[in-house]
Amino acid sequence: MRPKDLARVLDVPQSRYRDFKALLREMEGEGVLYRVRGNRYAIPGKISLTIGTLRVLSSGNGFVRPEGGGEEIFVSGPHQDSAMDGDRVAVRIESRPRDRGPSGRVLRILERARASIVGTYRESRRFGFVVPLDQRLSRDVLVPEGSEGGARHGDVVVVRITQFGDRKLNSIGEIERVLGPMETPGVDVLAILHAHGLPAEFPPEVEEAAGSGGQRMAEPGPREDHRELHVVAIDPSDAKDHDDALSVRVLEEGVWEVGIHIADVAHFVEEGSPLDLEALHRGTSVYLVDQVVPMLPHALSSDLCSLREGEDRLAFSLFAELDAEGRVRRSRFEKSWIRCRVALDYETAEAVLKGEGSVDPETDETLRELDRLARILRKKRRERGSLDFDLPEARVLLDAAGDPVDIQRVEQLASHRLIEDFMLLANEVVAATALRKKLPIPFRVHEPPAPDRIEEVRAFLASVGHALPSRDVTAKVLQAVLDRVVGRPEEALVSRVVLRSMSRARYDVSNLGHFGLASRAYAHFTSPIRRYPDLVVHRVLGRALIEDERLPEHWFGAHLDEIARRSSDREQVAQKAERDSVEMKKIEFMRRHLGDDFEGTIATVTAFGFFVLLDRFYVEGLVHVSTLGDDYYHFIEEAYSLVGERRKRRFRLGDRVRVRVVRADKGERKVDFDLLEHWADGGRRGD
Repeated sequence: MRPKDLARVLDVPQSRYRDFKALLREMEGEGVLYRVRGNRYAIPGKISLTIGTLRVLSSGNGFVRPEGGGEEIFVSGPHQDSAMDGDRVAVRIESRPRDRGPSGRVLRILERARASIVGTYRESRRFGFVVPLDQRLSRDVLVPEGSEGGARHGDVVVVRITQFGDRKLNSIGEIERVLGPMETPGVDVLAILHAHGLPAEFPPEVEEAAGSGGQRMAEPGPREDHRELHVVAIDPSDAKDHDDALSVRVLEEGVWEVGIHIADVAHFVEEGSPLDLEALHRGTSVYLVDQVVPMLPHALSSDLCSLREGEDRLAFSLFAELDAEGRVRRSRFEKSWIRCRVALDYETAEAVLKGEGSVDPETDETLRELDRLARILRKKRRERGSLDFDLPEARVLLDAAGDPVDIQRVEQLASHRLIEDFMLLANEVVAATALRKKLPIPFRVHEPPAPDRIEEVRAFLASVGHALPSRDVTAKVLQAVLDRVVGRPEEALVSRVVLRSMSRARYDVSNLGHFGLASRAYAHFTSPIRRYPDLVVHRVLGRALIEDERLPEHWFGAHLDEIARRSSDREQVAQKAERDSVEMKKIEFMRRHLGDDFEGTIATVTAFGFFVLLDRFYVEGLVHVSTLGDDYYHFIEEAYSLVGERRKRRFRLGDRVRVRVVRADKGERKVDFDLLEHWADGGRRGD
């Protein structure tokens, strides 16, 4: 309907017609209404349109995640118009292929995710252009003469887009900052910070507010004094922000009281203050290889809030009484004073647990007691079906100059699991308490895999001699599959395929359960120094359970929904930045190994080749299909393999290979290998 027709139907007086049109434009901008030809407005769903966020893959194709939930919509590169990764778009569903999700076309970009792009400046005869470092941004940005901002050919730059393109024309921009050549020390990290919009510094008013936190420390209000407890913190050796610590004591035969003490960040960060708004804007701390971009200024994150050894600190403590079967008999929350007696790194704690080291008799016994209880909790969680992939992560070791000297697998220690088990326990107790008392919090939700993903897993498992039941596939069923392949040649392959079937965990105001943990309700409570949802949960619990006050009305409305949505988005940005940081250092490291040969395992198979994970270093590189000159290869998606057209030679996940490093390009963020040898199905084939 046209605006005038709508106004007539809704009895809008002529004196308010201008305001009414402004409201329609606002609703259009929010995606609630959609304007079609003839200046007519419609509800998107009524004209087969879906509003959502575009997620672009490195291939150039993408998916739109609907804001109201439901199936993601596939959008090929040519059908994305000028939309970029992260843009909010209106997409029209055009087909629903059998055994596939819907596919569609972007009709309008409602909100741009980025106003600037980081890339490499290139000069041509009449103009310049910027090649984005982010491979999901497939089109260059043109830079007219006079807008290059002093950039030279090959410089990494930040280009501000002044005119977005369309299907046929590239975007146009002007360079607002020159970072320098990629090989200059520090430029790679600067590029990551700017590419993901990560603020390196805090505004002056935020720093000032953080610096005054000591005054609030001196006036803590009513608190339980638990400084007599033997509290132990376990963190990475280079950690600066310590937001959790543990204590344990025997109450009676077969009953223990575990104290899970979390930094009381809410005491220092008042809702609506400059500190709070900046924390919401950032959403989370970001841990790059060589630095941390904190959610809160260092005066709080690594000083006043941090549970440092030997210093009195304010905490929000959860005390849980556990029996010999790991059942929580009762629990209570307290605002407390604590003093961390000992702060250990994971390796020191591990040595105690293995009997290979000692701190002091009381600390040693505390660690052993906690470990016994943690193993009971872990066993109980696995019995109910909690998934445990235990896939290794990469750790980049740097020298004093910040150069990478080794890329190692992070070994999962018993001390890691000990901390994880009690943090999981605390988060479940918090979520259960919120449900029981009808408290408004952002839940941490993980929805079951989509049916089509489960069918893909079922087909794959059948191809390697394993089966899934035809009934509902639960986390417990998938864990049973993972258990069956432990120690078998296909173990890594099966783990990766099952993991890729999982949906992404996120925050939501509704409790949708946590599939991966097989948990009825889950929330984040244990890391308020570095995650904003945890800070919100602390505020709600503190007001409702400790202060026994009525909660503000706005905590029950759209405000909390916006916090959940933004926190999920910021988490994804942080994960991408952290991953990019590690990948950049891996590439820098592999440049020293050009021409070297390594053995490894095929970790990913695509239509354009396969990625190989090296044995010696935790690094992946691509063997491009164009370098396999003995045949034409076709990608068999359901079998996760490349198959030769004539010789039927097959490359699949889990195959063993020997490769040579032939390229390591930081600008394009690529490590390329040439294939030397290939072993599959127990046989060896040389090339």
